Amino acid sequence: MNPEGQTERLAGDSRAELADACRRIIDELASSTADATSFQEARTLVQQAVGILADAQHGRPYDGGEGSLAQFQEHVFIDHSPLVGPLNPLAPPIAIAFDGTAEAMTVTGHVTFGAAYEGPPGCVHGGFIAASFDEVLGIAQGMSGRPGMTARLTIQYRSPTPLGQELRFVGGIDHIDGRKIFTKGELRVAADDRLCAEAEGLFISMNPAVFERLMTTRTESDATHS
Repeated sequence: MNPEGQTERLAGDSRAELADACRRIIDELASSTADATSFQEARTLVQQAVGILADAQHGRPYDGGEGSLAQFQEHVFIDHSPLVGPLNPLAPPIAIAFDGTAEAMTVTGHVTFGAAYEGPPGCVHGGFIAASFDEVLGIAQGMSGRPGMTARLTIQYRSPTPLGQELRFVGGIDHIDGRKIFTKGELRVAADDRLCAEAEGLFISMNPAVFERLMTTRTESDATHS
């Protein structure tokens, strides 16, 4: 799984620019106190944009291809991730980097959560923290060579996680026992290194045939609703 270089690879891509614009409007909508006229004007423009895309074809770049775990790890899939995907306006997104060797790889994710992710006043909602750990540790376990799916994720919240400040997720593989891949991670405020949360994850290595079935089901579902 190689999300590194997404910014450079997607530079000038109108999909990424549109996703970023949607990300910004979501953040504005979560905190704006504009007057009713401004909201009406913005609503009209957004509805026009929806109409343009609704009349076009739908699908994902990986649809129609032969499903495999290897393809799952390619950028065409990770680009749409709801946590790290630049093409997904729901993603903050988390910027991922790698350090170390394949046998002892550390995955680091830098992110700043905006107003749309608020839980307690001024703090990131704990559910988004858990989902982010799932993504970061999921990327880390992908380095095992036999990546799988989440079986268990345990979060220990240590201190409030602030909105609007750069945060740093760090994760890696703790050990592997057969098909079981054990991971650990932590979340800190980048500016002062304050510990916000810790996580332990268990992933079960997945047979490629299972992923192929998931891909087939998804493609058939898209065809039914298109």
